[in-house]
Amino acid sequence: MNRFWNLTTNPDGERVLRLDGPLAEETWWGDEVTPKAFKDELFGGVGNVSVWINSFGGDVFAGAQIYNALKEYSTTGKGKVTVKVDAIAASAASVVAMAGDKVLMSPVSWLFIHNPSTIAIGDGAEMLRVKAVLDEIKEAIINVYERKSRQTRAIISELMDREKWINANEAVDYGFADGILYDEGTQFRVMNSLLRRITEKPPTLTQKQPQNQVQNQIPNGNLYDVLQQRQNRIQKFMEAGIYDQHL
Repeated sequence: MNRFWNLTTNPDGERVLRLDGPLAEETWWGDEVTPKAFKDELFGGVGNVSVWINSFGGDVFAGAQIYNALKEYSTTGKGKVTVKVDAIAASAASVVAMAGDKVLMSPVSWLFIHNPSTIAIGDGAEMLRVKAVLDEIKEAIINVYERKSRQTRAIISELMDREKWINANEAVDYGFADGILYDEGTQFRVMNSLLRRITEKPPTLTQKQPQNQVQNQIPNGNLYDVLQQRQNRIQKFMEAGIYDQHL
């Protein structure tokens, strides 16, 4: 059987799963056995698993099955799943990357997201049916990105329309990744990203409520103090290593 994964176990008991190359090899097309074999091997043991990804993607349905298998592994208590993007997680492989309880990017890695595509033959009515299917597949892919990043569906859709290449820093900023491998400053970059999201959005309350009501909603009537307090809280969480549980 021609496999694109390799599952090993380290001496310390950590399981290491490497996904290299295209996800849509010919053995996936119409083959009920290969996806089952992948899941059976994954569930053949227990323990935390690190998933290294270096793939340009491929078959979206293969990616969906791998994503589901990894999520099920984690949610059924078999072990935590940490995804590590080695060089690239593109297309369907970027969907797989979102399965991690924690997603870490190499500083020289990328995510690549885009709209689903296919090849079709037929008349105009058939083309419309194919478009409808692709639109539904896009919505399903957005479901995955949305759950991980907490970005709006509109923003994610626009990134897919642009066929967006996302470097490691951007991945953390967008929320697609939780940190950067080998980088001690990752936590503080996450903190700065969160603060930037807070401060970039101009207050809209003043457009709807009198100024005195707005001031009453802000302790001491000082927005700067509120943001400074939030920054101090986030930094304490970062230093304690528990930022992901509180924000």
